Amino acid sequence: MSYYLEGIPTVDLDLFVNGNKDQKATFVAELGKAYEDIGFVAVKNHLIPDKLISDLYSEVKNFFELPLETKTSYEIDGLAGQRGYISFGKEHAKDSNAGDLKEFWHFGQEVTDGDPIKSQYPDNVFTTETPNFHATGLSAYKALENTGRHMLKAIAIYLGLDESFFDQKIHNGNSILRPIHYPPITNEPKSAVRAGQHEDINLITLLIGASADGLEVLNKKDEWVAVTALPDRIVVNVGDMLQRLTNNKLKSTTHRVVNPSREKWGTSRFSIPFFLHPRSDMKLDCLENCVDSLNPANYAPITAGVFLDQRLKEIGLKK
Repeated sequence: MSYYLEGIPTVDLDLFVNGNKDQKATFVAELGKAYEDIGFVAVKNHLIPDKLISDLYSEVKNFFELPLETKTSYEIDGLAGQRGYISFGKEHAKDSNAGDLKEFWHFGQEVTDGDPIKSQYPDNVFTTETPNFHATGLSAYKALENTGRHMLKAIAIYLGLDESFFDQKIHNGNSILRPIHYPPITNEPKSAVRAGQHEDINLITLLIGASADGLEVLNKKDEWVAVTALPDRIVVNVGDMLQRLTNNKLKSTTHRVVNPSREKWGTSRFSIPFFLHPRSDMKLDCLENCVDSLNPANYAPITAGVFLDQRLKEIGLKK
């Protein structure tokens, strides 16, 4: 296991996908230790082609350069921000009322196999001004979903579960791809952060390296550690659903996005996380093998759908 920044380890997904028995076991052990210690890893040899990442960033920039009135025409009432455009400052951290300094877009699941769960999902929103935005976003969605599927297989093994434990739970899951634009700072900001400290809602988050620094992770010493993914790696972290499922064995780490130094205020920051969610009926009850007399269940039973609904209200996307 190698470290490119203090406390943030790098793992090689190829060891799990194509390695022998020993290499696969090594990957599982390294991943599990990292997720118990800090909840974040950098992943090399992931399954998202470099060209697709480059094309996605190009399409994302093209969309966010559109006039505001054009972008807001794709902000659809009644969707709780789950598809299309979400305007600047609308979302905030769970325990804060201050809007984050960002605008973003949501791509959601495309159900193509006749699964009745399709009725639970709103349709994706298409733009006419950026015709390649949708196709490129959905291609990246599928590549990230596939990468996440392998990561969850390794997590299942680490937890003493069958490797396929998550497979049906995430099939046609309610995952979200979120291209984010943090616009240039034009006035003295009220705080030092562009996105307030928070934990992610979902099982795991896969983050394609941002266009600029800013992401920070809170470590066990209550110190903020800067995280900047190298060009050939993505960052994958534990979300609250997985922390809840494992009764705090795996850590959903607090993180934030801080403002750049004053000389960089005039620059935009782009970031593209993929929030891997299960189907809404997945039970997040603490796993039996993560509960004992010394560590009783810390969470009441709940489904992923109810948990998500609660959080969307807490962060201001749903009334």
